[in-house]
Amino acid sequence: MRFIAFIDHQHRPALGVRLGSEMVNLTALGLPSTLDELLRQGESGMATARAAVDREGPRLPLAGLRLLPPLSNPAKAFAIGLNYADHASESKFELPMHPVIFQRFASSWVAHDEAILRPKVSTQFDYEAELVAVIGKGGRYIPKERALEHVAGYSIFNEGSVRDFQFRSAQWLWGKNFDRSGGFGPEFVTADELPPGAAGLQISFRLNGQTLQDSNTRDMIFDVATLVAACSEGMALQPGDMIITGTPSGVGLARSPQVWLKPGDVCEVEVQGIGILRNPVLDEA
Repeated sequence: MRFIAFIDHQHRPALGVRLGSEMVNLTALGLPSTLDELLRQGESGMATARAAVDREGPRLPLAGLRLLPPLSNPAKAFAIGLNYADHASESKFELPMHPVIFQRFASSWVAHDEAILRPKVSTQFDYEAELVAVIGKGGRYIPKERALEHVAGYSIFNEGSVRDFQFRSAQWLWGKNFDRSGGFGPEFVTADELPPGAAGLQISFRLNGQTLQDSNTRDMIFDVATLVAACSEGMALQPGDMIITGTPSGVGLARSPQVWLKPGDVCEVEVQGIGILRNPVLDEA
């Protein structure tokens, strides 16, 4: 199933399942208004959603809908650094022995088609195409061989990075969490629609139509199962937690000349089988 979060005609958050160019409004059928809540219901919640879609209830056209990020307020959003060997090399870091984990806060991202903001304090605003894995079943000390059982599905992220703030210290969090600096969406695709661990999917980034990143999720140093197991060592994972799995080479920082996002640019992140996340760029007011 392909879930979308959106604003309904009464200006309230709602959850739907996309069927081609139309959508079944699950919230109007009595289901939760957010994917977060549906995931907390576990397998029964997903089964109820499937049954609602199978009943072929009223459908709405997707055209004109205002989308929201797939998750409204995840308890934890792990971000993974240097998870493609070619990106680690272009960034002049040694290959990591363990996943490089930091946190991304929900205030730092916007939905598909909404503008990401270049901060007024920096002109070093960069892009990063990334796959997102979303936890469906919680747990602590999850073994790698069982880890994919805990993944409900996947989405797309543009991890906008304010590079001069990111490298002010050894901790990257500050440059990765400026308000409205990243994009998330447009939809959440359940794991059964993709290869195990979302492996072998093309991932790319286009700036104003020009491809600047072009890779494959099979090239991740630490695959999705490894990342789920690693994140669960430190804290119990909960349904709706997300792991932003890292970016391949081609980021603006590493290019010669360097490429920084500016007002009027349009960013597109595409992951095979999931879709295209599009965000224009504006200057912070």
